[in-house]
Amino acid sequence: MTSPNSEDIPHQSTSTTTAADKPEITLYWLNDSRAQRIVWLLEELDLTYTIRVFRRTPSGLAPRELENVHPLGKSPVLTISFPSEPHRDTIVLAESGFIVQYLCDHFPPKNNGRRALVPEKWTKGREGEMGGETEGWMRYQYLLHYAEGSFALTLVIGVILAIFGSNKIPFFIRPITGFVANKVYKAFVVPTAEKHLAFLDGMLAASSPVGDEGERYLCGSFLTAVDILLSFNLATARDGVGKVMVPAGNGQPGNISLWDKYPRVAEYLERLQQEPGYLRAEESIRAAEETKDKKE
Repeated sequence: MTSPNSEDIPHQSTSTTTAADKPEITLYWLNDSRAQRIVWLLEELDLTYTIRVFRRTPSGLAPRELENVHPLGKSPVLTISFPSEPHRDTIVLAESGFIVQYLCDHFPPKNNGRRALVPEKWTKGREGEMGGETEGWMRYQYLLHYAEGSFALTLVIGVILAIFGSNKIPFFIRPITGFVANKVYKAFVVPTAEKHLAFLDGMLAASSPVGDEGERYLCGSFLTAVDILLSFNLATARDGVGKVMVPAGNGQPGNISLWDKYPRVAEYLERLQQEPGYLRAEESIRAAEETKDKKE
């Protein structure tokens, strides 16, 4: 595999399609953002792509240069251009859920041993019928929006509240802002995050197992794009609100970290982060950052 860099060395697909026939895909990647999972998706779809690396400012915000790509200046943003068809406009995609949906619609995995990433929509014999959708597809559609909706909102609020007790707040008012933020964090973020972890734990428990050890994905027995999407949310929860101590529950005495309270979810994330596509994506990002550092 050829690793991408931040400027002009793309990851090369193993597809036999000629370079002239392929669209040019560029991912505008920002550190500590949701763009990492889009790299993973591109790897799973076996697409040729280029990464352009952007880094947050000392204040933690995205650099203004990203506004040249999309007015909101956020990441991930992905562009698709067509060098062999200059009359076609470049497609600019923003928002992780939309990017995932668009790529999976237009670049479905080929029959080369790679996973489908999207469950079959229709139950055989019930095509086009309301209620004829498969359980896996219904889960997939729900989780596609859930990842960027209910779950992400809770995590973002947690991150914002944490700032009020950090050194980004003037020291003379920090005790007050930190006290108030901590109260809100414990009263809202922690119990809401626990609801989400319990919810996902239940979905994993009800999902179809795969392999000798009964590994499970959220929509059945194979990896889908929503597993890729939720990997970032879960890692954020683990490294943030997941460290808060809560009652162990289930008749167990004492307290336990919120993350350790749901070992099935913890095992699921650990397994996702050992997926070959995830590891390839990490290597691609590492190579892109190293190349950018050398040029600077």
